Amino acid sequence: MSISTVNPTSGKTEIIIDPHTPSEVDARITEAAAAAEILRNTEFAQRAEWMRAAAAILDDQAEGLGELITIEMGKPIAQSVAEVEKSAKAMRYYAEHSEAFLADVELDDPSTVNASRAWTRYEPLGVVLAVMPWNYPLWQVIRFAAPALMAGNAGLLKHASNVPQAALFLDTLFERAGFPKGSFRTLLIGGNSVASVIADPRVRAVTLTGSEPAGRSVAAVAGDHVKKAVLELGGSDPFIVLPSANVRAAATTAVRARINNNGQSCIAGKRFIVHTDVYDAFAAEFAKQMSELVVGNPLLPETQVGPVATEAGRQDLIDLVEDARERGATILTGGSVPDLPGWFYTPTVIADLPDDARLVQEEAFGPVASLYRATDADDAIRIANQTTFGLSSAVWTEDPAEEAYFVEKLDAGAVFVNGMTISYQELPFGGIKRSGFGRELAAVGQREFCNLKTVWKA
Repeated sequence: MSISTVNPTSGKTEIIIDPHTPSEVDARITEAAAAAEILRNTEFAQRAEWMRAAAAILDDQAEGLGELITIEMGKPIAQSVAEVEKSAKAMRYYAEHSEAFLADVELDDPSTVNASRAWTRYEPLGVVLAVMPWNYPLWQVIRFAAPALMAGNAGLLKHASNVPQAALFLDTLFERAGFPKGSFRTLLIGGNSVASVIADPRVRAVTLTGSEPAGRSVAAVAGDHVKKAVLELGGSDPFIVLPSANVRAAATTAVRARINNNGQSCIAGKRFIVHTDVYDAFAAEFAKQMSELVVGNPLLPETQVGPVATEAGRQDLIDLVEDARERGATILTGGSVPDLPGWFYTPTVIADLPDDARLVQEEAFGPVASLYRATDADDAIRIANQTTFGLSSAVWTEDPAEEAYFVEKLDAGAVFVNGMTISYQELPFGGIKRSGFGRELAAVGQREFCNLKTVWKA
């Protein structure tokens, strides 16, 4: 198989790269295993120095990297540059905080366990494989790599096959910054080769961000070999608006939540659930703002929505919208393919969805929003929790009692109040139900790939 960059703005192939052979993959795993032994015995201060140097490389190359990201997967150029800058910020965050996050924890009263001293310590696992998607080709990888390497692990990356140039940049980034050879290695392989890498005894754990089918496959192989796995899968996040909210502000934020990254974000607001008392006002403002978005070449600064990353991804959107249309849903705006080269789809708002429409349960990975009318708070919760996903959520209310109710009742890994879901390195990130298990980011995300060792002393 070949691995290639197909520019989603034009539909043209930019570059074709040969995959790694089995012997090349084996050599890279060997390098990573050797580097892991070095890293686990390296002081935090040294790792932090290297990590800051890697962050400086990102800062220095932010404009060029941003253009590369946009060419490979199509997001507006300002968002691509912001992704580079966010990645560098996370690297500095872990350089600063990892030693404290992974410090020994003493038992306050060791006499309760008949000891003179008892404590726990965090130790690196070794080589960790990351299977990563194309929608945030740098950030998704860095939010794994920065905490993993700072914890003393080595990393292997199986990146999405449509962003090979980003994958190759990451292959050399950490070594350029001073990390030992092999500390982070890209594997240019197809999805059918992932199982053998997970099974390799030199690989101690795996993390995946991607689709539910991919997550099932990776989890099955990891389970079969009794290896730790962290999965961040799909989402169909609810964005709930209640009568006490500032409806115009909610609608404006809802547009940003839906079309950020061209709508290709697991944590994007996708299902907009609005109380009947403010439904009409919200729907009118939301559809109006969605219809006014500038769609076009993502390298131009005025563009707000670029193409869907792949032709297959756009076809999935078309199929979901047409299924809803055929079942009687109302298209408030969009619902068509614009007359542009590449894989564009118009920003779309769909209302009056029947329960049997695919959009009610399936994730729309692109600039397509579904709108629901809720009769009251209980009905909003019913609609919000009716999917198999549980990644994140947002609720707009100025009523403290309503806020408390939704924070408690929403089945999700996160609840954002009067805002849109954003990943921050300071906050744990992950979901429940079929959105996966385990957490990334913050201290808890770094500890996912450590051995929590208990020590007891007489």
